Amino acid sequence: MFDLYIGNKNYSSWSLRPWLLMKHFAIPFTEHMVSVAGRDYNAALKPLAGNARVPCLHEDGFQVWESIAIAETLAERHPQMWPADARARARARSISAEMHAGFAKLRTAMPMNLKFKLKGKPATPEVQRDIDRVVEIWSEARSRFATGDGPWLFGDFSVADAMYAPIVCRFNVYNVPLPPLAAAYRDAVLAHPAMREWHAAALLETEAHAHYDQLADDYGGPR
Repeated sequence: MFDLYIGNKNYSSWSLRPWLLMKHFAIPFTEHMVSVAGRDYNAALKPLAGNARVPCLHEDGFQVWESIAIAETLAERHPQMWPADARARARARSISAEMHAGFAKLRTAMPMNLKFKLKGKPATPEVQRDIDRVVEIWSEARSRFATGDGPWLFGDFSVADAMYAPIVCRFNVYNVPLPPLAAAYRDAVLAHPAMREWHAAALLETEAHAHYDQLADDYGGPR
């Protein structure tokens, strides 16, 4: 039996990834939420995760941390989490790793906050480069590798879709203009039943942190 330790659903973009993946593939787990208050090292999380961060997956007390490592661990038992075609699978792994390690300018400028629905503003050149790269990734995956009728990056839902779900949330919250193909993919992710469940729970949370909430006015206030 798995236990998944996650942060506040309103704020914790990293936690969304394994949670969504496990929900989509109907993998049973017990959810444990901890506060993500503060941006620095949190010693209180050390007993829950070796890196003192969430998410962290426990199986009989054994810990797996970092969202990409959790995904790979789960995929060893559920290989359908990656595309069946070898080249598509390699590309899915490449863009998942790129998401895990990159896009720092975008993340900093648009922190996760699902209670926002903002008018948006023109992106800085550095942030726009990150946005353009995400759009490029989505467009190539959908046009070159997607099979069947599925709306996901590689046709069927995969680890790559879970990895990019927080960026989808950011684009929606901060009203980022997207070309039609990327906009259609964004809308498909937002309509996923598990995404709707996560979002609804986030809106009910009462814990608030000023350093995550301070950008509303910068992005033109609510739509």
